[in-house]
Amino acid sequence: MNATIRSEEIEPNTEVDTDLAAVSEVEAGIRDFVRNDIAYLRRPSVPTSETVPLDATAEATVNNVNSLIQRVAGTSLAEIEKLISELESLRDLLHAEGQRVQREISGYAQLSQAAMKSTRMIADNVTQWKRAADGLRNS
Repeated sequence: MNATIRSEEIEPNTEVDTDLAAVSEVEAGIRDFVRNDIAYLRRPSVPTSETVPLDATAEATVNNVNSLIQRVAGTSLAEIEKLISELESLRDLLHAEGQRVQREISGYAQLSQAAMKSTRMIADNVTQWKRAADGLRNS
């Protein structure tokens, strides 16, 4: 009975796939940028021939500061990684909900078309019955 098929239902939703790929690419770029930006904090310092040797207290202070910076950066990095994973899970949830909404809208559109066809069929039948009744009255 539902012989007409909408072209939107036949074509795969490549626009959503393209958008998802673009979002993933941007997220990967952000992750790489953050990791490269703080990579120097993770590397051990390599002494060069140009550096002047420090006395014991200055070296201890520098080591304490480096240790503090590494702990703070490590905590921040952990928070950023946690936030990224939460955002990825939210993105997946939103993607799934978007697909569910699209399926619901498609179902409602099909139901609406079926209701319109039924109404049109009933109206045509009532019109034919009215003509037939008018023809009997005039005879």
